[in-house]
Amino acid sequence: MDVAALVQGVLAREPRAVARAISLVEDGDAELAALSAGLFEHTGAARTVGLTGAPGVGKSTIATALVRAARAAGTRVAVLAIDPTSPYTGGALLGDRVRMQEHATDPDVFIRSMATRGHLGGMALAAPEAVRILDAAGCALVIVETVGVGQAEIDVAAATDTAVVVLAPGAGDAVQLAKAGILEVADVFVVNKTDREGAPEVVRGLQQMLHLGAARDWDPPIVTATATEGDGIEGLWEAIERHQEWLIDSDGLAAKRQARIVQEVGSLAAERFKVSVADALANDGDLTARLRDRRIDPYVAATELLRRVPRGD
Repeated sequence: MDVAALVQGVLAREPRAVARAISLVEDGDAELAALSAGLFEHTGAARTVGLTGAPGVGKSTIATALVRAARAAGTRVAVLAIDPTSPYTGGALLGDRVRMQEHATDPDVFIRSMATRGHLGGMALAAPEAVRILDAAGCALVIVETVGVGQAEIDVAAATDTAVVVLAPGAGDAVQLAKAGILEVADVFVVNKTDREGAPEVVRGLQQMLHLGAARDWDPPIVTATATEGDGIEGLWEAIERHQEWLIDSDGLAAKRQARIVQEVGSLAAERFKVSVADALANDGDLTARLRDRRIDPYVAATELLRRVPRGD
């Protein structure tokens, strides 16, 4: 399928075309720029929600429940589940698609697991492109689920309109989340598995950390839930809706999206320049020999290298 046909397929909401387009993103395909150019003007309508938290806190169960709530409201929805990359196949583990089988036959639900593979910049750049594909395909709500609370997951969660952080008893405390920086990006907190011992302590610890944190224009609500039973999902859906209404009313949505796209462009340019520098250094035997023999120092070498690297138009 050529790029023009692929663009038309995505805009026509053809599942195979959408899947193929996301595969191009994962692979860092040479046709990715042309695909982006064809779809970009058709994006910007979808609401995006990021789900992150430590493994085992119930993110996939919550994602499934949110899909159910969205479909009950008549919303076309997609889930982009960012899984660990398999060391054997290079693809994503498919646990999330297994857990969401109840939505498998719904034509207005698109579920995709995704791994970094060959994409420059990793998930922090691959995920926004995949979200735009789903947006162009007519998904009014895109849920991005990440595994873990490392820097990459924080970056992906922050690249959505509403970042939801999920906690559960026995899955780490609020202090560790503060160290990871996740408190700063969270718009809504969910303490899941409240039927387990220790849930009230998690809520109190989180309240204390938020009280000690810097003041924000939006005060992140703390929602309690037991997603396996459906308890608290209505409250979570309402909290997400309130945050998105607040973004619109405060003119924060446009500003947030503009800041994201500007940062993404800068990251893309930096990644491409980084690759050009690495290629130039690998092919410059004289420079590396002078470095090896201590005839020049790294700062001088870097200055010479930058003069030789092509910088585009």
